[in-house]
Amino acid sequence: MGSTTADHRASELRQLLNRAAHAYYVLDAPEMEDPVYDRLYRELLDLEQAHPELIAPDSPTQRVGGAPAQGFLSVRHRIGLLSLDNAFNTEELEAWYGRLLKVLDREPATALPMVGELKIDGNALALSYEKGVLVRAATRGDGEQGEEITANVRTIGSVPLRLQLEHPPEWLEVRGEAFIPDGTFAAINAEREARGEALFANPRNACAGTLRQLDPKVVAARRLDFFAYTLHLPAGWQPAAGDSPLPISQWDSLQWLRRAGFKVNPNAELLPDLAAVEAFFQSWDAGRRQLDYATDGVVVKLNDLQLQDAAGFTQKAPRWAIALKYPAEEAPSKLLRLACQVGRTGVVTPVAEFEPVPLAGTSVSRATLHNADRLAELDLHAGDTIVVRKAGEIIPEVVRVLVELRPAEARRLELPHTCPECGSELVREEGEAATRCVNSSCPAILRGALRHWVSKGALDVDGLGSKLIEQLVDRGLVRSIAELYRLDGALLSSLERMGSKSAENLVAALKASKAQPWHRQLYGLGIHHVGEVNAKALAKVFSSAAELATAAIETPELITAVYGIGTEIAQSLQQWFATPANQELLTALEQLGFSLAVSESELSNAPNASAEAILSGQTFVLTGTLPSLSRSQAQALIEAAGGKVSGSVSKKTSYVVAGAEAGSKLSKAESLGVPVLDEEGLKQLITP
Repeated sequence: MGSTTADHRASELRQLLNRAAHAYYVLDAPEMEDPVYDRLYRELLDLEQAHPELIAPDSPTQRVGGAPAQGFLSVRHRIGLLSLDNAFNTEELEAWYGRLLKVLDREPATALPMVGELKIDGNALALSYEKGVLVRAATRGDGEQGEEITANVRTIGSVPLRLQLEHPPEWLEVRGEAFIPDGTFAAINAEREARGEALFANPRNACAGTLRQLDPKVVAARRLDFFAYTLHLPAGWQPAAGDSPLPISQWDSLQWLRRAGFKVNPNAELLPDLAAVEAFFQSWDAGRRQLDYATDGVVVKLNDLQLQDAAGFTQKAPRWAIALKYPAEEAPSKLLRLACQVGRTGVVTPVAEFEPVPLAGTSVSRATLHNADRLAELDLHAGDTIVVRKAGEIIPEVVRVLVELRPAEARRLELPHTCPECGSELVREEGEAATRCVNSSCPAILRGALRHWVSKGALDVDGLGSKLIEQLVDRGLVRSIAELYRLDGALLSSLERMGSKSAENLVAALKASKAQPWHRQLYGLGIHHVGEVNAKALAKVFSSAAELATAAIETPELITAVYGIGTEIAQSLQQWFATPANQELLTALEQLGFSLAVSESELSNAPNASAEAILSGQTFVLTGTLPSLSRSQAQALIEAAGGKVSGSVSKKTSYVVAGAEAGSKLSKAESLGVPVLDEEGLKQLITP
């Protein structure tokens, strides 16, 4: 067969087989008998083997192929995968809706159409298509970055390798949920049991583990499925004449995805108001048990895409969507003992240990009781029978005590008066829920402080795990963060499971960590309420530990003037820097070579001093797509120059920065007379 004829036939076969796969996996309406499909597939495979140049990314023969991967690459998402806020009853749903109306400046009685979708208990995926062809699939990860698992996702029959679009855009992103149907899961576990292998706990865990298999053939054998639920198209893109119109709502997006070849959950509904949302939620409480896949609630989304844009996002979730979850499965168990854990800040947390019970597919035997107030509220006694559930299907918690089953003369349980680790008197400040050990030499506090110092967000010291930290503290070899840097290879190699090479690597890693930037060092100190974000904000304003300490103790109003920093953080900083042991730690770190200050390289990359406060007191709103800056880059520029970025337009807004497809925020700015800038105007404003 000539190359031209072979090319034409291969293209024809790809179209036939992909259409048949779509009918089978997505529509559940097979249009081709298995023997016919197999024969055509074999013909295509033979053609590609004879003419390797004909192999295309959308060929069904490429769903499974190639050698197992050596590992997974970390990739940055084009568009972040934020998580959803949760509601656990209709009251919390109504509170969310009230907040949404307030953000949108709507009257309390306004009815906004919404879309209700089942919340599939699987694993979120981000699919990237270029010119209609799947080029990348990634896990959610932390929302900003995930793991690239394209070879594995290609094995999922309901994920199209090529979209069913005549004129696809240059790129598009699809978000959805990979899952294992219950029937498939039962068959997988039956096969594993027959082979004498450990059984999977539940379909969600099995799906997560499957997606991270290095061999795509293993993934293919487990027959994963996929529902698409979110569509992202390039700003300004318009479909060709005769193609499906551009979606203007979530409901339109679901139909568009379906026409493009994706499997979309058939149980989504367009809901006219909040009452319809509540009815949808209630109807699926019973109905979900008839499904062949797990769902732990419903997802409610504002339907209008322009209103979604106007509502915007919090730091971690969209304001225009919420997950409304069903009550968790509950189980009774016998309380065995009350344990106490001491964290790195000295907080003592009571923990209930009980006879193991199966919950949401896993065996549970421990649950946090949070604090003394929760312990008193439960009125827990020794030997009680308790009711346990998984909050949000994840975190075990004690719901209540079955008092009628309490043993006679049972002793009431309370937090101890002394620290279970060091024996020091415990303290509970007035107005605080936490009970603390305030002995800075407490082994538990020291272990926690060391783990925090070497963690990825802080100094990121590879090779210094919890077990090794326990050895160092228990043997008295390390009594502060600074003493980590006095360890040598000979001493380390004498410890359990530490060879000479590992010891050398750890010493090198500790030495390298001294070069970490000032904001990481500040975060690593473990100051109460100072997380990664707050540490970065403080480090931008106070260029050294000495400068921050002076402000904290002498002029705390300078601390609270930093955007995002309140009086609680200022008081925590004041207390920390005034403590002699912490002053000694800073001195010791400086003697070891830590600058505890912004480095010269950081200064050279920072905005100049005249630009730092040029936008002080001004509030900006970003909308649309800017020519060269992403939303996060524009926000960083504004904040670095002292400005604040808000998600909604009001009379107090200083400027709206608008790009392509600006939407309702631009309209509102114009109606309120708020000045509007383009990207170039923003840059000119910042440049002194």
